[in-house]
Amino acid sequence: MEDEENGSICPIRTQTERRKTMIVLQLLLYCLLFTAMVKIAVIGGAVNGLYFYPKEVQDRAIELGLIDHNTMNRKRKCFMIPFFIVMLAALVLIIGLWNGASSFGEAYWQALLFLEVMNIYDGVVIDKLWVGHSQFWVLPGLEDVSFVQTWRQVLKKRSILALIWVAGAAIVGGIVHLIF
Repeated sequence: MEDEENGSICPIRTQTERRKTMIVLQLLLYCLLFTAMVKIAVIGGAVNGLYFYPKEVQDRAIELGLIDHNTMNRKRKCFMIPFFIVMLAALVLIIGLWNGASSFGEAYWQALLFLEVMNIYDGVVIDKLWVGHSQFWVLPGLEDVSFVQTWRQVLKKRSILALIWVAGAAIVGGIVHLIF
């Protein structure tokens, strides 16, 4: 199908189609930002992100002297605070500035979409694919310890977070409504 105006083949014709395409692009960029933040947290080795691991693995790593408890907690705070600020700021800017949402309702539904996609992305792509299939996340001396979440654990955690993000989306929607 050719566009009569400029001769291009199969252009995105409607505003709705363009908006859907833009949302998909934004979701991909948001998940890429999420991945980049996690990757930055573990520069220098997976032990720098020990706080991502189950408590049993943390305890064993501390026993082996890979890291101490205070250092792990400090690294958790040094990651989590900027992580939440960056991810929140990016979401508010995408929804309010880039997408031009100003009403609470419109901002809420967009925030809910982004947060739920991020939730699923974290569980499937980060937890199951990256962590589950990369030697990078295997800690020295703990090769025999299982640290990858089972599908059941992923589904349980993601279900709980899905409910939390309903409230989180309301907070983001409120911020967008106040600012834009």
